[in-house]
Amino acid sequence: MIQLAVLDMAGTTVADDGLVERAFTAAIGAQGINPGTQQYEEMIAHVRATMGESKITVFRALLGAETAAQQANAAFEAAYGELVDDGLRPIDGAEDAIRQLQREGIKVCLTTGFSETTQHRILTALGWQRLADLTLCPAQAGRGRPYPDMVLKALIELRADGVRNVAVAGDTAYDMTTGIRAGAGIVAGVLTGAHGKQQLTAAGATHVLESVRELPGLLLDRRLEK
Repeated sequence: MIQLAVLDMAGTTVADDGLVERAFTAAIGAQGINPGTQQYEEMIAHVRATMGESKITVFRALLGAETAAQQANAAFEAAYGELVDDGLRPIDGAEDAIRQLQREGIKVCLTTGFSETTQHRILTALGWQRLADLTLCPAQAGRGRPYPDMVLKALIELRADGVRNVAVAGDTAYDMTTGIRAGAGIVAGVLTGAHGKQQLTAAGATHVLESVRELPGLLLDRRLEK
């Protein structure tokens, strides 16, 4: 029986609307890399392919030098924070889905590849500070996606009986890899974010849903099957 749902934020429960790419463009612009150049196009392609991964890890892969990666990451977080303040919205039905899971006795953890500060700004902008049972970012768990650390940290903190009692949901291949590596009983991809059905399935999704709105129904149907 599923006791815990670990849900990604941007693209899964929170509408991205291109905010990540806009913040990334601002961040590498500060490094002298601008749209229209081959270097930019190669970098933005990497960003799209690695959506869901810890952002500092992405910048380390792109820029190499730790100082440059840290500077770019700080610029990214600042730019994203300004965009959050400019307007952010939840995925349609996401809040209701979270509350429905909780009514059925399933605890909910919201995870992100952003910093704790940015995650807090997102939650505050949405009025979600008290919505989930737990929120986690990579720094709070050890490592970000595709490592299983955030899922396993949530398992321990929220006292699920075991990893097979955990459902993971996200919009990227990295979310799927995280769930598989953690040993989650359900690893559900959603089609409201970065990656499509083929990418999610190839990364190991046990289910592909149109939206996180469908997750409560999936988990309740599974209970009835038991």
